[in-house]
Amino acid sequence: MTLATAYWCVLLAALLPYVWVAVAKASGERYNNRDPRGWLARQDNPRSIRANAAQLNAFEAFAPFAAGVLLAQLAGVPTGRIAALAIAFVVLRVLHGVFYLANQHALRSAVWFGGFACVLALLAQAALRVAG
Repeated sequence: MTLATAYWCVLLAALLPYVWVAVAKASGERYNNRDPRGWLARQDNPRSIRANAAQLNAFEAFAPFAAGVLLAQLAGVPTGRIAALAIAFVVLRVLHGVFYLANQHALRSAVWFGGFACVLALLAQAALRVAG
């Protein structure tokens, strides 16, 4: 695995929130682009509400992940390890959204924690590498 693999994962993670917002818009009543936030506030379809929550969570998870990949690379963490953690993160984040939509809260929380652990591993390995 190469560093390019990790960078492709950063791109996929950046796009993932837009997948969930597309699901939210497709699952509710006819989408109104003139008032998107008001439209969302009026939704009572559980799938739309959960898809929007998955979107927000995906945005929240993106910045620490991207920073972890870049810091690990800058610190000289082996590229295979960075790529493996990046792939695991993306897979876990996709599952997070799927479990969110399926209303599987225990599985959703488990894969959320797994993705968070990937980010912590990237950041910790970067810190350890530059510490000496």
